[in-house]
Amino acid sequence: MGLSARVDEGVISSVGQFFGGFMCSFVADKIGRRKSLMTGVVVVTGGIFGETFSTTRPAFVVSKLILGVGVGFYLTLGPITCSEIAPVVFRGLSSAGVNLAIAVGQLVSNAVTKGFGSRNDPWAFRGPFLIQLLFSVFLMAGALLSPESPWYLVRQNRLEEAHKTLQRLYGEGFDVGPKLATIQNTVDAEREMSAPSYISAFRGTDRIRTFISMGVFACQHFAGIIFVLSFSTYFFQLAGLDTSNAFDLGVGVTACGVAGNLCSWFLVNRLGRRPIFLGGMIGCTTILFLIGILDLVPTGGAKWAQASLTVIYSFVYFLTIGAVAFVLLGEVSSLLLRARTTALATATQAIFGIIMFFAVPYMVNPDAGNLKGKVGFIFGGLSLFATILSFFYIPELKGRTYAEIDAMFHDRVPPRKMVKYTLSVV
Repeated sequence: MGLSARVDEGVISSVGQFFGGFMCSFVADKIGRRKSLMTGVVVVTGGIFGETFSTTRPAFVVSKLILGVGVGFYLTLGPITCSEIAPVVFRGLSSAGVNLAIAVGQLVSNAVTKGFGSRNDPWAFRGPFLIQLLFSVFLMAGALLSPESPWYLVRQNRLEEAHKTLQRLYGEGFDVGPKLATIQNTVDAEREMSAPSYISAFRGTDRIRTFISMGVFACQHFAGIIFVLSFSTYFFQLAGLDTSNAFDLGVGVTACGVAGNLCSWFLVNRLGRRPIFLGGMIGCTTILFLIGILDLVPTGGAKWAQASLTVIYSFVYFLTIGAVAFVLLGEVSSLLLRARTTALATATQAIFGIIMFFAVPYMVNPDAGNLKGKVGFIFGGLSLFATILSFFYIPELKGRTYAEIDAMFHDRVPPRKMVKYTLSVV
């Protein structure tokens, strides 16, 4: 019952994210990033109240769908806003922070579920749902206090507002004139190009930029993130751990994820995007194969070792590919197509989420595939394949301006060689 409900919730939420991402890309270009975030908060809040107080199955499903649409807004707006507002030196840190929000949300979810799990009244499930409102209050307050993207303002010919926003971001003593001029020149160059569309995201040099943006999130699913984050507690129970220990380890998985993401802030600007992402893919692949191998060892110690590796996996994932995927999305996508490319990346997450929420329970459930820990071999193989592709297509864009990034893709520099590429004139 609990597993079936989790699968249904995951699928419905992923469907909502799919449509929410595309809706957000349109809304964000029409009314701006700030008002779009407010819209997303309102949608999510409606979904929270719906799932908390719904009394019928159809009402609950619709509420989860609405909530998923709002989450699609969040996942799309986060990388867009961070990449357009943050200075180059903070671009990686702020974009990695999007993944921190996901990790914190998972941690709070597991902790609250464990806390309410001993109740025998309707608040055993309503309580965890309603606590999500804390995030809505926090995000709405942030949206009211945050500035609008200067890139959006320049595209709307609201130059005075763009100047004020840049001055607010960089401080009163900073001359923002050159930065505003750079944005204006880039926007003017955009206007000479064809109008942005989802089809144009797959044309010319934008094709590889779009595929990289989508591919980094496909890598996350090939590396088994749904299996670890969404079904780890169930997996621990199948491994023979009692319910209390399984829930404790589930909380430990997400807590290590939060710690891993915080550590990524100290590495993303030192080591760069490519080494961290590739290192993470190799690390996650190795751990997945070890989980599969340990499942062949019929001892209690092997089961605890599997559980421990799952916790380590969470730390490695959030330290590397979990954080860097959002950084790459904000840097690789072209400015003109950023909203649409981000929507496509959100849709990629949603589609793979739907697939995995169907596939993983079937693979591990004793009444179906009964693979248990051997599922590590499946995801290990998929992750190995994704690692090989990542070697050729993950670029290094640390410290590069958007003009430099555009120039490298325009010159068709292979992504794996961008780290050493020298631009003569930008």
